[in-house]
Amino acid sequence: MTVTQLSAQEFFRAAYDNRYTWDKNFPGYSADITYRDNDKVITGKVIVNAELKAEILGVDDESAKKVIHGQAWEIAIHRVRRTFEETHGANTFRYGATDENGAVEILMGGKAEGDRYKVHNNVVTLVHRHIHGVVVTINTFNVHDTGEGYLSHTYDSVYHDPATGEQRGGVSNFVDEYDKVGGYFILNRREIRTQTGGQLSVQEFVFSNIQLLEPAA
Repeated sequence: MTVTQLSAQEFFRAAYDNRYTWDKNFPGYSADITYRDNDKVITGKVIVNAELKAEILGVDDESAKKVIHGQAWEIAIHRVRRTFEETHGANTFRYGATDENGAVEILMGGKAEGDRYKVHNNVVTLVHRHIHGVVVTINTFNVHDTGEGYLSHTYDSVYHDPATGEQRGGVSNFVDEYDKVGGYFILNRREIRTQTGGQLSVQEFVFSNIQLLEPAA
């Protein structure tokens, strides 16, 4: 009996396709937002439309508005359904090492030369990517299994200089929670704890009263 080993590309594609995304009928949503930045509390409203463009209402503090907008954009961009070919068509894939937990390293070539990932139990548990002049490394520790794909629950992220390898900023630890609204999973809370030079900064984004928008006629 011969065992056919999956190619690195097929192995990675299965985990890529296992991520939870919104379908093309997603109408967008509105939510009330409470943003806590250490001791400061700011409230407002977020609208993410069907094109996944975010609008922040009722927030006068420009720096807070920018932070909330950045989070709303990031939440939406990770739910966009793009085919594997659209995202990774210009890349090549090869197997790297398997770690002590059984996570398998995938080393990238082609357009994404130098990037690497780890896959464990059909979940991408490590992302190490060159993006916008920095290297971002994300470790995923726990996920939500929605039954329609996985969503990250606890994870961390850190940035490094691609030339020197020097760390930029602190390590951020994230906790994400989700609600199912009208058939779609939408983030209702994100906590970010960032340790920089012995100083701990805590940000929390709580999205309440989440409602889907009416689909355009």
